Amino acid sequence: MSAVRDASREPSSTPPVPRVTLAALLARRELGLRLLTGPDDVALHWVHTSEMEDPYPYLLGGELLMTAGVQLRDPARYAERVVEAGAAALGFGVTPVYDTVPAELVAACARLGLPLIEVPPGTPFTAVARALWRLMAEARLHELRRVTEAQQSLAAAAARPAPVPAVLGALASRLGGRAVLFGADGTESASAGRGVPPEAARALADLAGVVGPRPGGPASASGEGGGLRLAAYALGGGDGLVLGVATERRDPGDHTVAGVAVVLLSLLTASHRAADVSARDGALTRLLLGASPAEAAASLSPGPWTVVHARGGDGTPFAAATLAAALGTDLVDTAGAPAVRLLVPPGAAVTAQPGWTLGVSAPAAPDALPGADAQAARALRRAEATRTPLARHRANGLAGLVDPDEAAAHARVLLAPLSEPQAETLRTWLSLHGSWDRTAAALGVHRNTVRQRIARCAVLLGRDLDDPDVRMELWFALR
Repeated sequence: MSAVRDASREPSSTPPVPRVTLAALLARRELGLRLLTGPDDVALHWVHTSEMEDPYPYLLGGELLMTAGVQLRDPARYAERVVEAGAAALGFGVTPVYDTVPAELVAACARLGLPLIEVPPGTPFTAVARALWRLMAEARLHELRRVTEAQQSLAAAAARPAPVPAVLGALASRLGGRAVLFGADGTESASAGRGVPPEAARALADLAGVVGPRPGGPASASGEGGGLRLAAYALGGGDGLVLGVATERRDPGDHTVAGVAVVLLSLLTASHRAADVSARDGALTRLLLGASPAEAAASLSPGPWTVVHARGGDGTPFAAATLAAALGTDLVDTAGAPAVRLLVPPGAAVTAQPGWTLGVSAPAAPDALPGADAQAARALRRAEATRTPLARHRANGLAGLVDPDEAAAHARVLLAPLSEPQAETLRTWLSLHGSWDRTAAALGVHRNTVRQRIARCAVLLGRDLDDPDVRMELWFALR
């Protein structure tokens, strides 16, 4: 087995997007690109144009470097520096400096194994860059769809009569490999999917022994063995169980898909589960599979329950599970990522958590959970707008003096001219007392963009947004 890597701690030097190869870019016939030397299966992560004599200081690695050779004085040395910088390929534009790609450069790239493409005179470098961005966007959309479908398949498998084998089977099918559940003693307790060579099976078992619940140990690890890509993930039930996965390839979304399986298997295999906990997990599963809130509420205790909406974490598949454990619940919904929803049982205190922004509802009975869910969503928006780690639903106030149906009807009519992004900008701007800079920071846009949006809102609403009465009425409607 190759050297084990702690996947939960390993930094990524390339963007977490699906692989786009040079061959895919060469296939765009409208560009007229021609491969002169080197392999065409290298992955491209971005395009960079440079006419520097030495491009090394300006490269990050993984680029398709584009040049017209304006300062190409030593082609052999130039190619060596491009390879040392980790660029994926070199694109050379013929004319206006050179009529053809210099033979010395072609020979140097061939010797170094650096892919070299010829860019014809009629193809601007920006057209090549735009084509790569489009290919990356298409690949990302395809990967997002694949991950979403896999998550739905795993959720459906968890609701079957034999959920553990069903989840393993769904995971193996979606990843095109083998999924194994190892016991605390390292033996296989369940498995699904295609068979693997004995060498790969032994390597996967060894990898599973690396992870676990011991203090300081990695939550996941990856490696290779028997010609396959291997990964192991510690389950969160506290019983030392480990999920092992062996596949022929590893796509960017596979770690996310496996993370969903880890959460489901952790819930399904947790020992000494009380009857009310099993009922609550069943209610959450039915909600995820489309049951009405009333149907799911029948499985819950009288409460009162608290709904929490959260955004943040460290980006790993286990972040939501860690947050749930800190808040004293095992009812967590990650389907709306990057936002996470949690259902906190009676008696559990909701406090601020490092790295997270939380919106907390008022305590509610099971039949009132949909309203509590809306309260938590509004509280999270307020927390993000004011940059506070936790915001709770504000009960009563002025809104409590007005009939909810009448208030909702008034808000719909008043805000009808605005799109959702415009309404969100206006809501944030009002919550921050009209501060352009703070609103821009909260929305992640330029302050001039905020000014333009607010000016457009004023025109669409036909109102003077400098009037405090108008601001108060709009804030009430947006609430």
